[in-house]
Amino acid sequence: MKSFISFILLSIAAFGGLMAQDTIRYERNNTVVYGLILDGDTLLLSSIEEVYIFPRRRFSSDWEYRKYQRLIRNVKKAYPYAKMAKQKYDEVEEHFLTLKSEKSRKVYIKQVEKEIMNQYEDELKKLTITQGRILIKLIDREIGETSYDLLKDLKGSFSAFFWQTIARIFGSNLKSNFDAEGEDRLINEIVILIERGVL
Repeated sequence: MKSFISFILLSIAAFGGLMAQDTIRYERNNTVVYGLILDGDTLLLSSIEEVYIFPRRRFSSDWEYRKYQRLIRNVKKAYPYAKMAKQKYDEVEEHFLTLKSEKSRKVYIKQVEKEIMNQYEDELKKLTITQGRILIKLIDREIGETSYDLLKDLKGSFSAFFWQTIARIFGSNLKSNFDAEGEDRLINEIVILIERGVL
C-alpha cells in the first residue's frame, strides 16, 4: 500500500512539474501545433483521433448482403433525426434550467413540442416501423436516456405510458436501450462509419 501511495504522490509531482513548464503555440497555414519546452528541449504535444477497426464483412448469401444494405439505408434515414433530437434536447435542457415555475416549464415544453411537430411531423410519418425502432435506439445512443425516460421527464408519467402503449401496439418499445456491444453492434458500426464519412 505504501508503494502505491508513493507512486500516486510521484505522479502528481511529475504532472505538476510538467504543468509548470513553458508551452508554445505555433500556427502555420491554419494548422496549430503545441509544444512543451522541457529542460531546453522542445517536445511536440499532439493528439490523434481515435481509430476504429471493424472486421471485413463477409456474407454467406445474397439475402444476408441485402439485409445488411437495408440496415445501412435505415440507419442513414434515422440517424439525422437522432442527432437533431440530441441538439434539441441540449437546447431544451439548458433553457429549462432557467425557468423557475412549473407552469412556465409546461408552456415551454408545449411550445417546443409544437415547433418540432410543425417542422418534422411529415418527415417522421414517412419513416418505416423498422426505421422508427432504429431511431428509438439511436436516441438512447445520442442522449444517454431512453425515449420513455425522456418523455417521462419532460411530459410526465401518464404521457410516457400513453406513448409507450402506442409504440407497443406497433411492435416498438420506447424503453429500448442501445447496446453497442450486443444486439446493436452493427448499428453502432454503421453510425461510426457515417460519422467518419465512409458511408
